Formats: sequence, structure tokens, C-alpha cells
Amino acid sequence: MIEIKNLYKSFGNQQVLKGVNLVINEGEVTAVIGRSGGGKSVLLKHIIRLLKPDSGSIIIKGEDITKLAGKKLDEIRSNIGVVFQGGALFDSMTVYDNVAFPLTEKTKLDKKEIHEKVMEALSDVGLQGMEYKYPAELSGGMRKRVALARALIGHPKIILFDEPTTGLDPILVRSIHKLIRDTQKQYEFTGLIISHEIPEIFEISDRVAMLHDGRIVEVGTPDEIQKSDNIVVKNFIMGIEGC
Repeated sequence: MIEIKNLYKSFGNQQVLKGVNLVINEGEVTAVIGRSGGGKSVLLKHIIRLLKPDSGSIIIKGEDITKLAGKKLDEIRSNIGVVFQGGALFDSMTVYDNVAFPLTEKTKLDKKEIHEKVMEALSDVGLQGMEYKYPAELSGGMRKRVALARALIGHPKIILFDEPTTGLDPILVRSIHKLIRDTQKQYEFTGLIISHEIPEIFEISDRVAMLHDGRIVEVGTPDEIQKSDNIVVKNFIMGIEGC
């Protein structure tokens, strides 16, 4: 579904991505793990072209999006949903309007069709009856669910998750992880999760990639990663500083 080839990105004198190579298989959930500030979110922003690389390519369904612009790029983006780290909800809008936003802005669906889709998405993430509340009235876990519902509303082929469980307690982390896995099976999207939740992320991922010092240093199944002989991977999983 997504192939990242030799991706480089610098900000001034700081080189963040130093030749990232990664294949994300269709219909799977892939987790990218690594230290905070190691470039994981920068990588994700390249996949939705919020950032353009210094060099390299990102191929989505056969199209190198680093070379696209205008309608062609918008067409690719229309098949990608994003759950941002803080949820990125509009505080002045109700839950209903937040979830409906992609449909009201990007489609010509009538109000009845939008209503049906919003209520279905809210039901799928366990937020029935919450549609007229505002983000400030919700718990952190509920705000994450609203963000997921908004990402699901257009039935995208790909959903990107940027640290979706940041700031949640361990019980809520597992709850949101389970919800991601359940909706992935239901909606059949390809998922990419940026995370540092170890070992919880292994429970919901088909494959795991370790990003370290601007490069992917290891890719494998959760079991393979946990048994890796790579000292960087081992130290990170064990929580040893300096990895």
C-alpha cells in the first residue's frame, strides 16, 4: 500500500531522516517505534505531504506523492485518514460537527446522509449519545474516540495514527488499542501507528519497524522484534537510556 524509499529530510543543519526505507503492506497494521524526537512524526507528515522530503520517494498505490500536486494529490489524500496526537478537534464544534466536518467540507452529501454516517461512526467507536457534547466536556479517552470516528467517516483506505494514546493511563491505552484493532478489521483499512507504547503496541500490530537515528534499523513481526539481537532495539524495548 505504501512504499517509502531512501527518504531524507533536514531542518536547517539538523538532519532528521537519513534514508528511511519502509514497506507498509495493504490490510495490515504497522507500528513505527522509537525514541521521542527521533523523527517518527516527521515521517508521518511526509506520508500525507504536510512535509516534502529533501530527496527520496513515497509511493502510495503506485503513485509517487512527492511529485504530485493539486487535484491528483488531493485524490490520494482523500483515501487517507489521520488521528493526530492531541486529537486536533475543533473546540467550538460539537462532537457531531467534528465528525461530520470531512463530509460537509469535501462531499456533496445531503444532511440526512451525513447524519446517518456520523451516527454510524460514533456507534462504531462507542460514543452513542455523545454527539451534542463539546470536546471540553469529554475525557481524554473519549476525545481520542472522536478523532478516530472523524478519521473513519470517509472509509479511507489508509489511516495514520500519530501517538494515539499519548497522555492516557494504561487501561485506556489498551482500550484505544483494542478499538483501533477492532475498527481496522471492520473497515479493512491499512494502518500506520507512530508509538512509543512498549510493550502494548505489540498486541495490535502485524509488523513493527524501529526508527533510530533517522533510519529504520529493524522490521519484523512483534515476536521477531521482541526477540531481536539488535542492541538498539533490545535497549529501547527494555527502556535503557542511550539507545
